[in-house]
Amino acid sequence: MAEVVLFDYWRSSASYRVRIALNLAGIAYRAVSVDLTKGEQRAAEHLQRNPQGLVPVLEIDGLRLTQSLAILDYLDCTRDMGLLPSDPGQRARAQALAQAIAIDIHPVCNLSVAAYAVELTGGRDGVREDWMKRFIRPGLVAFDQLLAGFEQAPFCCGEAPGLADLCLMPQLYNADRWGVETGDLACVSAVRTACEDHPAFAVAHPDAVRPEG
Repeated sequence: MAEVVLFDYWRSSASYRVRIALNLAGIAYRAVSVDLTKGEQRAAEHLQRNPQGLVPVLEIDGLRLTQSLAILDYLDCTRDMGLLPSDPGQRARAQALAQAIAIDIHPVCNLSVAAYAVELTGGRDGVREDWMKRFIRPGLVAFDQLLAGFEQAPFCCGEAPGLADLCLMPQLYNADRWGVETGDLACVSAVRTACEDHPAFAVAHPDAVRPEG
């Protein structure tokens, strides 16, 4: 079987999602760092992998896949991971949970977006932090309210980790990084505890994969 290769960055939320999924699926892989802070995503070598200049990029099964949600869908379909319910209605509700983070919160808190906000203000101190808090906290409050419609048993939508959990934990990492308060969000906090206790999440955590040096 050909080697599975993940091109990622240790702090990338999208890459974090995929690392969790690979761990849940029991897929061994080799990680290749693309340092976003050094602009390695804009290098010709990486643009050949992904013309968008983004991570993650996953090489698996003779394919080169981009976009974390598409990668997660592929892994779910080919490895029978059960990341979403089979019932169409419940599936749509679970997808909405995941997309509330991956499509609504994450893109506006992307490194390049936040950097542009800082640039527009002439590099004023505290702009990046204010920007992150402006979008992360309200987004997670709404997510917590949506999550109340599910039984945390103990994960977002049931007994096993699903797509929403894979999106939530990287966003909580970012919330912690930027000083966003989440301890008052009861449903989110319950899921967080369950995910932190799961080995697939623990070994995917940015602190566990951070390059040395």
